[in-house]
Amino acid sequence: MAKKIVKKAPAKKASQKVTRKITSLAKGKPKKAAAKKAAVKKAVSKKVPVKKEPVKKASAKTSVKDTEKSKLTEKQLLQREANHIANSEKKKTTKKRVKSSTIKQTNGLLDSVIEGMQERKAKNIVVLDLSKIENRVADYFVICDADSNTHVNAIADSIEETVAKQIGEKPYHTEGHQNGEWIIIDYINIVTHVFMREIREYYNIEGLWGDAEIRTID
Repeated sequence: MAKKIVKKAPAKKASQKVTRKITSLAKGKPKKAAAKKAAVKKAVSKKVPVKKEPVKKASAKTSVKDTEKSKLTEKQLLQREANHIANSEKKKTTKKRVKSSTIKQTNGLLDSVIEGMQERKAKNIVVLDLSKIENRVADYFVICDADSNTHVNAIADSIEETVAKQIGEKPYHTEGHQNGEWIIIDYINIVTHVFMREIREYYNIEGLWGDAEIRTID
């Protein structure tokens, strides 16, 4: 018997399946892209609220000032300038008065110190003016000497008593009362030195402060 020849249908290749999937996906992409564009258009069409910057108040103030200035006459403006100059001059005069008062205080203290020395017959009284020297420790040094330790202590006590009576000031610092060879009485602006004669010659304060103006008291 003759064998029947059955023709088998050729197997579909895998490549055909892949191409179908790709075509189906490609068909869906334009739809998605169109939907995205439509969403973007809607978002753009909506009005986004814009924040307005607050108006500065300073501009209003400046405008008010400008209007005030425009209203003022030339005479009023000149009067304002004159008042300003007068106030500045008053400030200058008050500063000068303060300086002059401090000078009077130092001069009064200096006179009292010298008077206290003279009451106990201090010898070789000298005033050193250090006010024009930089890095000074005081404005004035008042120096004198004595013959003995008791005389040195008596002069120092007389200085403190005279200053307290006349000016009402006490010394900021004192030193040397125990030895009675060199007593320092410090009034900040004025420092007094009461020496034994030999000690004064040895330390020679006048020579150390040679730039100072020296004034001898008779």
